[in-house]
Amino acid sequence: MTLPLAVGERRVLRGLSEQHAFGAAWMALAPGTVLFLEGELGAGKTSFSQGLVAALGFDGAVTSPTYALMNLYPTPAGPVLHVDAYRVRDVAELYEMDLDEQVQRSRLSLIEWGEGLYTDYPDAPVLRLEHMNDPETRQVTRIR
Repeated sequence: MTLPLAVGERRVLRGLSEQHAFGAAWMALAPGTVLFLEGELGAGKTSFSQGLVAALGFDGAVTSPTYALMNLYPTPAGPVLHVDAYRVRDVAELYEMDLDEQVQRSRLSLIEWGEGLYTDYPDAPVLRLEHMNDPETRQVTRIR
């Protein structure tokens, strides 16, 4: 399977519709894949997630799981796990919330701020989203 962005490749996204479309392009990830999203607050991680989850058939609101830490979205393709580890002091907190089991049961797992989990998922792609000079423009780089 060819992913929409090769390691080291960058793409500029202009506006929310391009962010959603780019997220949707990742819907072909193999079942069970973990995808890490990193970037500053407001860099577009949740916007990317909204496009991807909608492309898998979920028609509800996709929000950042900052306070819940984990959201699970039922889609016709299978559940999508959305994790935000920003407020987690130690990744053990996520494992105490059954992260392993949630990942195994999910069609796809999106993990924001998951740098502490990289070694546990060594084959997982990592995307870095960044603000650009224009407030509506983002740059996405695949770093792994």
